[in-house]
Amino acid sequence: MADVITCPSGLTGRVRGMKVREERVLADRKLAKSGGQVDELLAACWEETIDPGPYVLGEGGKLDLDEVLQGDRFFALLMVRALTYGPEYAFGVSCRNDACRARIEWEINLTKLPVRRLSGESRGAFIAGNRFETTLPDAGKRVAFKLLTGDDERKLPAVQRSAPEKLLSAVLAYRVLDIDGVEPKAKRQFLEDLTMRDADFLVDEFDRVDCGVDTTIEIECPECFSTQEVDLPFDRGFFLPGRDRTARRKARSSSSPT
Repeated sequence: MADVITCPSGLTGRVRGMKVREERVLADRKLAKSGGQVDELLAACWEETIDPGPYVLGEGGKLDLDEVLQGDRFFALLMVRALTYGPEYAFGVSCRNDACRARIEWEINLTKLPVRRLSGESRGAFIAGNRFETTLPDAGKRVAFKLLTGDDERKLPAVQRSAPEKLLSAVLAYRVLDIDGVEPKAKRQFLEDLTMRDADFLVDEFDRVDCGVDTTIEIECPECFSTQEVDLPFDRGFFLPGRDRTARRKARSSSSPT
């Protein structure tokens, strides 16, 4: 089954659901470690580009997925999953209430998640070189940064693994292009010395000018009725829900009183 989708940036194309042959992509541990699974799945399921949006098509009208914004790629991936199994996605989490800790089974419609569209201003800045600017409230410095693309999406896990004890500064250093009055070799140290207020402001600026899908949802425990916000889980069961359902049924059976 195929359908026409319009991504948050305005990129429009025809995508199809996964076929059995794509299971090899999901089972490839090397691809999973390198972050190449998304590339492989999108390359297989993206059938046609109807409107390139802010992107420049390559030879033969081919869309370069490395140049596509992370928000567009994620949206397309959600639509591929919805076309493959239907829009409903069921998952389970544990209640965070220490007095409860019950298992919460939840289901959402992937096509109903809130989508943040790329603004005209952001589109123009992206096309002009993917350079965005803001001024830090405490440091008073002008900072230039970029939006993440497919190429960045593949490289970022290695950056994060290289500095697990300095995760925030590593991510900021990767996304920040330059800082007014700060030499390139001193950029990392400057970012490590930022106030948390400035760091939080900068992350908010990343989100403000970007596009994507809001995957933070509110769920309610059926036992204690407390509500909590969770990030939509993306594990093997997201693309192979049949196996995930079987595992959950087995877990429930083993925990049921005899």
